[in-house]
Order: sequence, then C-alpha cells, then structure tokens
Amino acid sequence: MLDRRSKSSARREPFWASFSDEELLDLRLRDLDLRVEHTALGSRIQKLYDELEARGLRVRPPCWLSSEWFSPHNAPGIAIPFFLAHPRLQRLEYRQMNDVEGGTKAWCLQLLRHEAGHAYESAYRLSRRKKWRTIFGRASKPYPDYYVPEPFSRKFVLHLDWWYAQSHPVEDFAETFAVWLRPRSQWRARYKEWPALKKLEYVDELMAEIDGLPPLVKPAAPVEPLHQLQRTLREYYRERHERYGSEHPGFYDRDLRRLFPPATRNGDYPPASAFLRRIGSELPRRVAFWTGEYAYTINLVLKDMIQRCRELDFRVTRPESELRREAAIFLTMQTMKYLYSKKRRLAV
Repeated sequence: MLDRRSKSSARREPFWASFSDEELLDLRLRDLDLRVEHTALGSRIQKLYDELEARGLRVRPPCWLSSEWFSPHNAPGIAIPFFLAHPRLQRLEYRQMNDVEGGTKAWCLQLLRHEAGHAYESAYRLSRRKKWRTIFGRASKPYPDYYVPEPFSRKFVLHLDWWYAQSHPVEDFAETFAVWLRPRSQWRARYKEWPALKKLEYVDELMAEIDGLPPLVKPAAPVEPLHQLQRTLREYYRERHERYGSEHPGFYDRDLRRLFPPATRNGDYPPASAFLRRIGSELPRRVAFWTGEYAYTINLVLKDMIQRCRELDFRVTRPESELRREAAIFLTMQTMKYLYSKKRRLAV
C-alpha cells in the first residue's frame, strides 16, 4: 500500500509519461505543462544558490524551463532545457540527439555555474567596465558561427568541453566565473603560472567589490518560457537535427565505415560505439604516446567517434585484435585533423 507521499507523487506524474516516442513528438512544448520548481532540478538549483551564498553573492538568478540552455542579455536569469525536467523526456532526448546536455548532476551544475556567470555579468553590467574589457575583451564583438580553439593555450580556463572559453569574451568570463565559483576547485594552485590566473584573480576581486550591492539590472519575466512555446517536439527536434546534422563531413563517415565495414553475412554483431567505449581507456594513452597531444583533446575526439558510430549504427564485423590497432590509428588521424584544420561550431 502506497503512503500519502507516494500517492501524491503518483498523482503528479504527467499524463504523457507513458506515451510512446511518436505520441510525445506530436505534443507541443507548452503541452508538457512543467515548472522547474516541481522537478528534480530544484535541488541542483538550490546547490547553485548555496555556492553563490558561500561566496558572499546574494543575487539568486531565477531559473525557468525553456527549449535550451541560455541566459538572456540584459535579463539576468537562467533558462534550462525542458528535457531535464523528467526522465521520460531525457530518454527521448537521448534517442533523438544521442546525448543529454546536463543530464548528470555534475554536468548540470557545470552548466548552471556557467549560466550564472552570464547572469551576474548582465545584472551588474560588468562588461562595461574598462578593466573587464582589458582582461576579457569587448562584449560587443560579434559571435562567430565557428571558432578554432588552441588546445595548448593557457590564457583560458578549462570548464566546459571544446575549450569554450575561447569562443567569445563573454563566454571567457562565464567560464572563468564558473571555475572560480566551484567549491574546492583550488583554482590558484590549478592555474598557477597560467596567464588565465590573472582572469580568475580579477573575478575574485570583482565579486568582492559587488558583494552586498543591489544589481543594476533586476530579474525580469522569463524569456521564452516553456508554457509559451507553440512548436511540437517533432518540429523542435527537426530544427535541431538540421542545425547539428552537418557536423561530420563525408570523408569522416567514409573512413569510419572502412574501420567498421558492413557485415558480409547475417549475424548478431555488437555495436561499434560499445566497442570504442570499452577500449576507450587504452586508446587515448596510446595516441598520446604517439602524438604528444593531451589526453583531454584525444578524449573529446573519441567521444565524437563514439557518437557518430551510434548515429550510423555501425557494427563490429571484424576481429577485435585487428580493430584495436586500426582504431588507434584512426583516432590519431582524426585528432590531428581536428587540431590543425577542423573548425568547431559555436554551440551555445
């Protein structure tokens, strides 16, 4: 027999929780009828607020559900993608996009800290300060469609993947703020002798300066909240597939297919993505030994390989003893192509 709390939880389960993917895709985003305060996200947002409080920062950026992660310019706050609000939506997101951005507690907090940096920059108009512009650059600089990171640069902190701090001055500040905010980050020791330390020290100085001051721009109404979004989930995912579908050029898929050719006979062949995950601990070490590149860089390229194999449903049809060496060679080639020629699309 259910206790009262269990019965109450059962009543609050949304009507679409048992829908098939096809049924879900026909719903409008607004039909999901979710509020961030009624989800498991509440504890993660509270953790962010506790971290801000511990740093002496009193402003709590309001959070709401929307279509993606963002913090509106001149409207301090944090929009969180709707799919993080319910396990059923996370399963749909994974099947549609092969990943769930912010799907783990640690990853979600990483993104919340980053967006909090944007919210504080907006709330106190920090980018208008002369010293801010001297250290980070001009916030008015146009956002690029693509950026080419320098993996070995020590001028920027490392927080989100793909050296995101290098994409734009405003992102550089948000990433630096996130590293500064994270508990037990030991940023002074971690970035000792890095030029990025100067940015972290400036953020430390700046946050002490605004401690106790009211924000210059107060939180406004949420921008693009979920309950106002008329698109169906099918339209939403179609747009995202179009936006990110051209990430891999033809030669990339062709070379992957040579590594994992189609089966010549019927059989139950294991997924290539699972094979790459299984040998994922040994590959970066081997490639790092051959190339001298950081394992961090190699792991990001490997993650791309695994995701693409999953998208194309490639299978292991050859002896693993052959594949291990060839997979290491392929990963080496892709890492070098990435470092010297591949442009990264600006994601957020």
